[in-house]
Amino acid sequence: MNETKFDGKETLYAAFRPDYAPAFLDYLQQEVGVCRGSVVADAGSGTGIMTAQLLSCGMTVYAVEPNAGMRGVAEQALSGNPEFYSVCGTAEQTTLPDRSVDFVTAAQAFHWFDRKAFRAECRRILRESGKVVLVWNSRAEETALIMENDAINRRYCPRYQGFSGGMNPKTADFSDFFSGGYEVRSFDHPIWMDEQTFIGRNLSSSYACRPGDADYEEYVSALCRLFERYSADGGLWMPNVTRSYVGRV
Repeated sequence: MNETKFDGKETLYAAFRPDYAPAFLDYLQQEVGVCRGSVVADAGSGTGIMTAQLLSCGMTVYAVEPNAGMRGVAEQALSGNPEFYSVCGTAEQTTLPDRSVDFVTAAQAFHWFDRKAFRAECRRILRESGKVVLVWNSRAEETALIMENDAINRRYCPRYQGFSGGMNPKTADFSDFFSGGYEVRSFDHPIWMDEQTFIGRNLSSSYACRPGDADYEEYVSALCRLFERYSADGGLWMPNVTRSYVGRV
């Protein structure tokens, strides 16, 4: 089940996954209408990366996450904020009341959902004129670094189907999910990584080899060599774009 794909990955995920572009947060507030006091359901909230950014903008956030380990990390980090509510639920069954939220967000998570069931759940919990925000941090796949990273994953990780579950964010079609069209925006968000961050970001993926797997040591060694080829002054810039898709359902 998708709910268990990240079992045991919560520490790596919290430590090495990037946040989303500040310009994306500005866009949500200035153009989409997400504002201080808005009530947001963050579906598949994981360790709370998007949740924390929404909270920092003064929103009330219901962080809906089925994985206990991931949810626990978010609770430990964010429970001091009175506008944070941790919910044990799935994107398809949030347990939230009807017409209870202004927006639904899904950050780095929609590709794990049942689209039809999630759409129905969004329609149930959203207030009139509410919107859904789908967002990913996407590696710039046409760059040499990312293509070599992809090749390493394909060699050593049997569960690997491509970054973000094999979804190509540039050609992804969400017309079967949104009603009446949707807005696509992208925001450059390159990420500076030292070797530990680069390796940790790779290992935080659901498909990545785990300690004890037959190819784990070779996988990590290959990633270290890749980092060495592209790094300078102790680090490298990971080419990354925050991409969002916003509309009504």
